[in-house]
Amino acid sequence: MIEVINNWLIEQNVGAAYLPYARSWVGAALIFILCGISYYLSKHQLLVIIKKIISHSKNTWDDLLLEYRVFNRVALLTPFLFLWFLTPHLVDAESVLGHFFLTFAKIAISFQVARCIGALLNVIKSSYKRTATEKYLPLNSSIQVIKLIVYIVASILSISYVLGKSPFYLLSGLGALTAVLLLVFQDTIKGLVASIQISANKMVAPGDWIELPTYGADGDVLEIGLNTVKVKNFDNTITTVPTYALISGSFRNWRGMMQSGGRRIKRSIIIDIGSVKFYQQDELETLSKIKLLTQYLANKTAEINQDRNALGLAPDDLGNSRQLTNIGTFRAYIAAYLAQHPKVHSEMTCMVRQLASTESGIPLELYCFSNDQNWVNYESIQADIFDHIFAMAPLFGLRIFQHPTGNDWRKMNAEN
Repeated sequence: MIEVINNWLIEQNVGAAYLPYARSWVGAALIFILCGISYYLSKHQLLVIIKKIISHSKNTWDDLLLEYRVFNRVALLTPFLFLWFLTPHLVDAESVLGHFFLTFAKIAISFQVARCIGALLNVIKSSYKRTATEKYLPLNSSIQVIKLIVYIVASILSISYVLGKSPFYLLSGLGALTAVLLLVFQDTIKGLVASIQISANKMVAPGDWIELPTYGADGDVLEIGLNTVKVKNFDNTITTVPTYALISGSFRNWRGMMQSGGRRIKRSIIIDIGSVKFYQQDELETLSKIKLLTQYLANKTAEINQDRNALGLAPDDLGNSRQLTNIGTFRAYIAAYLAQHPKVHSEMTCMVRQLASTESGIPLELYCFSNDQNWVNYESIQADIFDHIFAMAPLFGLRIFQHPTGNDWRKMNAEN
């Protein structure tokens, strides 16, 4: 083909002094035209046909090939292949221009093949996420490592093309740079080791709710990468945490709570100590009308009467016999109320306990689990429970403690 171009230029009366330059430029022009035509046919003709075939296909994996532009990257590979193939036939390969074209084509093919492999790896990752039930495989980190290796190989090949040396010649010199490479890629190596440990120990998986106060992360794990873990906080901000930090430090994973079927409610109300008292008989008769307390009061009254009779005490001997207190009865009522509540998990721990008294009063702590783990519903259930408890406290003659407010002082001054 070079001879054909040379003869044609001679027929066009091109001088012998200008013939090599003209031959090179004509050959280069033909190469660019043919490469452009090949790219147009592959991009705007063949690719359109492939898209139509895929659109009528019932498979989903081929849609991922389009989504991640695998065919587009393969189409871009076509002109570089044509450049590599046509250059020896249209341009003198020993010339500077021919050497440049061949080197450029080889470098472009190397990196374009790497891009195609990267797109295929993205397809594999996306297909795995859609179909796999096991979330703990370090697929994302592994794919990132493979991509890194592929691009390193492409870079080594490119350097070998530029220097005209064998790739193995360059690889033999990497042994002396091992310490430098370990220093440069130390985060990558630590991230790879961390991702493998995270997967092997099933510490974290995408979708888990984790807390890392040190990094300000509190939300759902979006992605576990080679170097970073993406966490979507509940204010919709994204926090990136080093992957290695998950095994070098401590964090809280709420996965166990989500899998258990219950979400803990642990909150206290403070009872004013000055409102604690013994119940009189008429007060007990009023409380016995509350269905949740009927059985409790009957059992307690029988138990107290039995103890009193055993000791030979008179019914009006209040100082020496056992008596029902309003705080104890209130605690029993709360326990009964939680036991019958439709939103409290019946198979998990449920209790009301009295904590040590403080300068503010006596804490009554509710410890139970809601059977709805949704955050909004959980907060609503918790609020409804305590709304009811706050409203019922005065019925038992108890006061909920709170520090005096400005309105309290105004009332006091008005009374004085």
